[in-house]
Amino acid sequence: MDSLGDANHTSVTGFILLGLTNDPTLQVILFMVILCIYLVTISGNLSTIILIRISAQLHHPMYFFLSHLALADIGYSSSVTPNMLINFLTEKHTISYLGCAIQLASAVFFGTAECFLLAAMAYDRFVAICNPLLYSTKMSTQVCVQLFSVAYVGGLLNASCFTISFFCIFFCGPNRVNHFFCDFAPLVELSCSDVTVPAVVPSFSAGSIIVVTVFVIAVSYVYILITILKMRSTEGRHKAFSTCTSHLTAVTLYYGTITFIYVMPKSSYSSDQNKVVSVFYMVVIPMLNPLIYSLRNNEIKGALKRELGRKILSK
Repeated sequence: MDSLGDANHTSVTGFILLGLTNDPTLQVILFMVILCIYLVTISGNLSTIILIRISAQLHHPMYFFLSHLALADIGYSSSVTPNMLINFLTEKHTISYLGCAIQLASAVFFGTAECFLLAAMAYDRFVAICNPLLYSTKMSTQVCVQLFSVAYVGGLLNASCFTISFFCIFFCGPNRVNHFFCDFAPLVELSCSDVTVPAVVPSFSAGSIIVVTVFVIAVSYVYILITILKMRSTEGRHKAFSTCTSHLTAVTLYYGTITFIYVMPKSSYSSDQNKVVSVFYMVVIPMLNPLIYSLRNNEIKGALKRELGRKILSK
């Protein structure tokens, strides 16, 4: 800690992350489990991106969105998991002040981008099912680029709100963060300055993004459900619904956990429950997404078989 010239306090230059547990045996077990999850996350999402890029049959907007979702999952998990794995093996779970800001910003950026991408994928399904004849026009390359831009610009703006608010908070006392990464809420609890504005601005920003993206997803699926119920063909209803099940599963998992963390009253759950749920949506869900989409999507499974067949025949 560095002393301040005009104050009786000291300025925090780093933080100690308390992590998930202090039990050495449990730390080793968690290290092995989370390392395996992270390796599956990286390999699964990279495979999804590569498969979509090299397979001409998957060059459709839905799969371009899926490839960007896989990229966001890699970034989201990588923003916290490597540091968490290192802390399992070291005695001092320290992170610098700047490193904490970078970790917070990267987690918020990729998490926000994921929200927008899930909303864009819901809109894509809405157009495909409700307006199939206009699909090529309404989901043109230009429209897709605009939706990608909204996702990443939105992520950048939200991350900027959190980062600026973090730098506006003054830390002068305890520097032990009761979490496994630099989450904003436990950092605010360590502040020794007025946090009214720095805490409200990012909360409003994140809350607005959640409300807007959930609204887009909900409205899209209401129209999708109405359209499916109007279909006379049982096969058509089944085919239309099957194209949405993977996305609905991903949306339910992701928004269900972030709602628990950011919407429910803090008094309704403990900090340990917060950590467990955070591990689920920041570490486990990025691993599950490629499995959800690949196991329930016949086009992806077919493309994978074709590409593997070509590799085998070329040898």
